[in-house]
Amino acid sequence: MAIDRPNIPPTIAARPAGNLAISSIGLIVRALRNPNYAVYVAGNSVSLIGTWMQRIGVGWLTWELTQSHAWLGLVAFADLFPSVFFGPIGGAIADRVDRLRIIRTSQVLAMLQAATLFVLTWTGTIDIALLFALVLVNGIVIGFNQPSRLALISSLVPKQDLGTAVAINSIVFNLARFVGPALAGALIVSGGTAAVFGANAVTFLAFLLALTRIRLPRAERAEPAEHRRSVLGDVADGIRYTARHPGVGPLLLLLTINSLTVRPFVELLPGFAADVFDRGADGLALMTSAIGGGAIVAGLWLARREGLRGLTHITLGSTILLSVSTLAFIASGWFPLALACLAVSGMGLVASGVTTQTLVQTAADPRMRGRVLSLYGIIFRGGPAAGALAIGVLSDAIGLEIAMGIGAVAGMIAWLWAWRRRRAMAAALEPPHG
Repeated sequence: MAIDRPNIPPTIAARPAGNLAISSIGLIVRALRNPNYAVYVAGNSVSLIGTWMQRIGVGWLTWELTQSHAWLGLVAFADLFPSVFFGPIGGAIADRVDRLRIIRTSQVLAMLQAATLFVLTWTGTIDIALLFALVLVNGIVIGFNQPSRLALISSLVPKQDLGTAVAINSIVFNLARFVGPALAGALIVSGGTAAVFGANAVTFLAFLLALTRIRLPRAERAEPAEHRRSVLGDVADGIRYTARHPGVGPLLLLLTINSLTVRPFVELLPGFAADVFDRGADGLALMTSAIGGGAIVAGLWLARREGLRGLTHITLGSTILLSVSTLAFIASGWFPLALACLAVSGMGLVASGVTTQTLVQTAADPRMRGRVLSLYGIIFRGGPAAGALAIGVLSDAIGLEIAMGIGAVAGMIAWLWAWRRRRAMAAALEPPHG
């Protein structure tokens, strides 16, 4: 994606073009030289591969059990929507107590869920009700854990490395999006869906080990304990603060609409693979990996950037790119072209997500960071869940392609609203010398 010259940070614009790639690698290396962050990335990389393997396994098992677009949406809803209820509470607690302790406990619970799913599938006792319940449990655990996980990054790196660290996290996430589905497809063909769940349970051990090696100077708290209100009072304060912020408020509103209308195409890929393109688990893995490949390109490009100038425009540009490329995917009708469109969608998906998270991390008051990021997490996880449910149910009536196309057009309309407010948003989100 092209960037207007005035939006390029001076520290980058002043460098010779030939040195840009070298400086990009240097920024990544500099972030990874922070020992706590390096350990976190190593463990998280292994765990995320397992997470993506399980997501493919759950989607494929849902389709095998039901052959229903509506059930695909319901299971995605169970995985992602609990963040709406448990995310704000998790965010308030993340601003009070040791975030590492919250993350460690959550990872143990998620590992037990994966192990249970493995046993039930391996023994043939799984049904759609049990699958829905187990996915719901995992969604609750992740919803409570996510604010601490997002807020922890700012404790692992100095402020000047935060943007690069968020981009590296995205690269890791999307490398896992590429590798995980490929491994899941191979395991489903060779060993069945149960093997995918068993492999995911094992990958949690790497992340748990990494978490035991992280040493922070202190557990971050936003306020002295004696000044604390109730947890629900803290939640209300976070919502009011976010709604009144001239940059964060509109940015998260755009993300909300986009998450409800466009991003659900990822959760509905099993239906596209089976019904639209007449492909099996291998086709689903290829489609998910195509998204991951494009996402990695976007993550590497963003990791080279220093400073915040221009990020608001990049957020808006990548948001419209996601809507347009998703609409092109729906209209393609030819599998190789569909994969190319999905790769572009992956670029838009990650670029908009990384830049939004970076801007929110840096613009939010540190005392409110956990609560504001909990709202980001709610939208990022809960929005696609609600959207997948609505689009999945609508698809049973009018067809998957038409329903998803309506969503893509709605995303374009939301982008137009935000584009007209871009200057005010940038002024509130990007410091003058950022």
